[in-house]
Amino acid sequence: MTIKTCAIALLSVAALSVTASARDQIKIVGSSTVYPFTSYVAEEFKATTGNATPVVESTGTGGGMKIFCSGNGLDTPDFTNASRPMKASEYKTCLENGVTDITGMMVGFDGIAFAQSKTNGKINFTREQMFLALAEEVPSKDGKSLIKNPYKTWNEIDAALPNRKITVYGPPTTSGTRDSFDEMVMEHSSKKFEAYGDKKGKYKAVRQDGVFVPAGENDNLIVQKLTKDTAAFGIFGYSFLEENGDKINGASVDSVEPAFDTISSAKYPISRSLYIYAKNSHRSQVKGMDEFLKLYVDAKMIGTKGVLKTIGLVPMTEGDLKKVQAAVLAKTKLTEEMVKKNTILP
Repeated sequence: MTIKTCAIALLSVAALSVTASARDQIKIVGSSTVYPFTSYVAEEFKATTGNATPVVESTGTGGGMKIFCSGNGLDTPDFTNASRPMKASEYKTCLENGVTDITGMMVGFDGIAFAQSKTNGKINFTREQMFLALAEEVPSKDGKSLIKNPYKTWNEIDAALPNRKITVYGPPTTSGTRDSFDEMVMEHSSKKFEAYGDKKGKYKAVRQDGVFVPAGENDNLIVQKLTKDTAAFGIFGYSFLEENGDKINGASVDSVEPAFDTISSAKYPISRSLYIYAKNSHRSQVKGMDEFLKLYVDAKMIGTKGVLKTIGLVPMTEGDLKKVQAAVLAKTKLTEEMVKKNTILP
C-alpha cells in the first residue's frame, strides 16, 4: 500500500469515526413539570424541520441533573429540564465530569398547586397550616419543644378547617417541585416557630407515617389519585391543574388562588421559574440542537401570546424574553457566579 493510499484509508476511517460519534436525535431528561412544554416543542420541531422527534424523559429535576452532569459524551443527554435553578453542587458535579460549557434558558413561570377533587368546595390554607400537616415534628402545645406530628385531621390543626383526614400525595425528593415546596412552604413556615431553634427557617423534614405519600415523578398519576381518593390533596405544577380543571380544583394559599395572573405577578406564594439547560459541546455533534433551541425560545412558543400558554405555562415579560433569547442564541456560558445568584443571565 502506498503512502497516499494509506493516508486516504486513514482519512476514511476518521470520517467514519466522526459520523459514528454524531447523533441524529436529541435527548432530553429532567423535570416532570417542564416535560409537557418541552414535549410540545419537540413535536413542533419534528413537524416544522423534518428532523427526528427529540426523546423527552420525565426523570425529575434532581434525577435529570444527575444524568445530565454524569459526563460529556454523546451517550449522555443534550438537555435537562428543571423546575428550579441548577444547584451549586450540581454545577460542581458537571465540571468534575467534563460538562464545562452549559447554557441555561428560562422557559417561564409555574405555580405549585395544592389541589383536591372537584367534588369538594373551595378551601384556603395558610402555609403554616400546610406545614403543620406535613412536618415530621411540630411544636408542642406550649410551643417550647418539638413533638412527633400527632395531627390526623385538618380541624385538629385549626378548628376552622374541615374534619377531613390528612392525606397528601406529592413528589419525591428527586423532584424540583419538591425542592420548591420545601423552600417556599416548609422552610418558610418553620421561621414562624421558635421551637425549631437553630433549625428555624431550615426545617423541611416531612412525616413518614403514611400521611404524605410520595407518588413518583408523573404528576398525572397524582391527579388520577385525587379523582379516587376525594378527601386527599395533591402537590404538583400549575399546568396540570390547568389541564384537569374539570376534575380538580386548587386550594387558595394565604388567601391567593393559583391562577395565571397571580403566578405571573408572584402574588401566589408558591410560584417559581422553569428552566432548560443545554450542553454547548453537543451542539455541533447532535443534529438540530441549535434549531430546537431557536424554536423553543421563540415568542410563538414561550412569549406572552405563545402557544405554550394554552397548556399552562405562565410566560415571562417581553423584556425578559428578549434577554433570554439573546443569551441562548449567543450560547452564553453558565458560570459559578450565575449559579450562586440562581440566574441563567450574566
